[in-house]
Amino acid sequence: MSEEKKPQDPSIEEHLEETAPAADRTMNAEIEALAAEANDTELSTEEVSGNATTTTEAPPAETTAVTEEAPVEKKEVPKKDYTVLSKEELIAELQLLIKNERVTDIKDQVEEINTLINAQFDAAQEEAKQAFLAEGGNIIDFRFFSPLKKEFNEVYYEYRNKRQEFYERKRKDQNANLRERQDLIEEVKALRNELGGAESVNTTFNKFKDIQERWNNAGNIPRDRYNLVWNDYYFHIDAFYELLHLNRDFRDKHFKENLDKKLLLIERAEELGAEPNINKAFKELQLLHRMWKEEIGPVAREYSDEIWDKFSVATKKIHDARDEKQKEVEAVWVQNLEQKNEIIAKIKEVAQDDIKAHKTVQAKIKKVEALRDEFFKAGKVPKENNEETWASFKEATKLFNHKKNDFYKSQKKEQYDNLAKKQALVKIAQEHKDSDDIPGTLDVMKRIQADWKKVGHVPRKDSDKIWKAFKEACNHFFDRMKDSKKQANAGEQDNLEKKQALMKTVKEAKMTGERDADLIAIKAFIEEWKAIGRVPYAKKNIDQDFNKVLDGLFKQLDIDKKEAELIKYENRMSVMVDSDDERAIERERFFIRKKIDEVKAEINQLENNLGFFQHVADDNPMVAEVHKNIARHKEDLNMWKSKLRKLRMAITESQKVEEEETTETEEAEETSDS
Repeated sequence: MSEEKKPQDPSIEEHLEETAPAADRTMNAEIEALAAEANDTELSTEEVSGNATTTTEAPPAETTAVTEEAPVEKKEVPKKDYTVLSKEELIAELQLLIKNERVTDIKDQVEEINTLINAQFDAAQEEAKQAFLAEGGNIIDFRFFSPLKKEFNEVYYEYRNKRQEFYERKRKDQNANLRERQDLIEEVKALRNELGGAESVNTTFNKFKDIQERWNNAGNIPRDRYNLVWNDYYFHIDAFYELLHLNRDFRDKHFKENLDKKLLLIERAEELGAEPNINKAFKELQLLHRMWKEEIGPVAREYSDEIWDKFSVATKKIHDARDEKQKEVEAVWVQNLEQKNEIIAKIKEVAQDDIKAHKTVQAKIKKVEALRDEFFKAGKVPKENNEETWASFKEATKLFNHKKNDFYKSQKKEQYDNLAKKQALVKIAQEHKDSDDIPGTLDVMKRIQADWKKVGHVPRKDSDKIWKAFKEACNHFFDRMKDSKKQANAGEQDNLEKKQALMKTVKEAKMTGERDADLIAIKAFIEEWKAIGRVPYAKKNIDQDFNKVLDGLFKQLDIDKKEAELIKYENRMSVMVDSDDERAIERERFFIRKKIDEVKAEINQLENNLGFFQHVADDNPMVAEVHKNIARHKEDLNMWKSKLRKLRMAITESQKVEEEETTETEEAEETSDS
């Protein structure tokens, strides 16, 4: 554009003093509005570091584009500590983000949630696989399904679909904006023909300003067409101004208004250099560049380079501050990287240690879980290290899981070896259960029962089956042994009548109310009952009836329930031992020991289950219930152990009596012979 030289070119400062007050007020109001808008749409650190839309070098001409497109107003969505949330809570948080926020504002939050919840699902799958293998399953048959995983995938796909729909709409909108801008360029071309026609310059220029306003409001266009369209537009704008030389006063007035506005933009840009909030300053600077480029027209050529240089200097100051801030952020990322590498090294160290016991495995699992939580809380790392760090973390945890699985596989082999040993004992029991040599077979049965106790655990799926087979074979023999002794028992009917009479006496007995005296009386009844001896097998339930009568007496006493139970049990065991019912004795012994083993196993399982609640407070209802359950099982365990001691004492006492009777018989025979 050619311009006539003035006698004296005024400086920028002098020209500013000539600015119309009304124009000043209007432009200042626009800048204040921009500042408020920038404050409301503050950029995050990640956006600032990744946004390079502002040019700090002077353009070759006034019409050079400064930004490729208007900056997107991205809302700062607050981040939470997602590492402490459960799978259910993470899904709920994702649903809330999708419902209340724009998909373009929550990318970082969604990706963090996706990473965390997938890590939790991986851990759950690994745990399920471990349990499956521990049960003897084949890895080929392992399948894992989680309703929560299905629910998360549905929510995550909803986010992906919404994001895809957003960018599809954006593409269509940009293409529509492109067509609109191309039409506006054609309108500018047409205005050049009107300048020489019947239309006045003012009328034509008003049309031109209307085109400019519509251009500014047209919206973004595809990035690959941006420079071409903008250069085309400003080429025709420049040509339009060239034709305005026919009305120099009108053109100079317009140039002056544009200069006034751009000087105010420079002033505001310089003020932003002192703004402590770098994000806010950078965001508002983007808007100032947009106004400079899109909303304000050209100035006289003698001012063009100078004002652009001043604007560029102010811009560079803000960019330098932003770069410095980004360096601080990146330094934190480097620290996070070092911390995560240390955590990975610790996980590898745990994985290298030998595993020799189930308790050791559980302790290591807790340690790895704690390190895993630390890893996720450590924060972001430099982008170029992100994939490598994540891969190293997964490899370390995978190494530990393999070590853990190898241990449980070896445990499984030992259980199958135990199964083979117990199957051999079952075979011996089945081969001897119908033997006519009762005394000899009794020794065999006792021996294999002792051997059975020494053999360790078998796979859970085979435990009940193998025990049932062994028990049936042993019981079959002891039933035959009992039947063979039926005819050798004399006086059992008399004993029955005596016990019936004694039971009647006990039923009619009245307690004095003195605990110790009443307890002595009850024990005397018990001792008298025991001394009577066996009754016919068909009437053996009389002992149970007697115990029920005793229950009534114990209820009248202020006596601990456990103590009463043990007194009755001692009586029952004495009767059983005195009856020489070896099958019943062995059955009782096996039953108690099996109960002890079962209760111990239940306690171990409950204590292991507490490991899954390591991050949950003890007053949590579920955790409190587990503790109560453990306490109840320990009380049961003490009761069963006490009963086993009572049984052993009864057997020992019976053997002692038999030895004394044998000695007396032998002495009597010796006296008779002499």
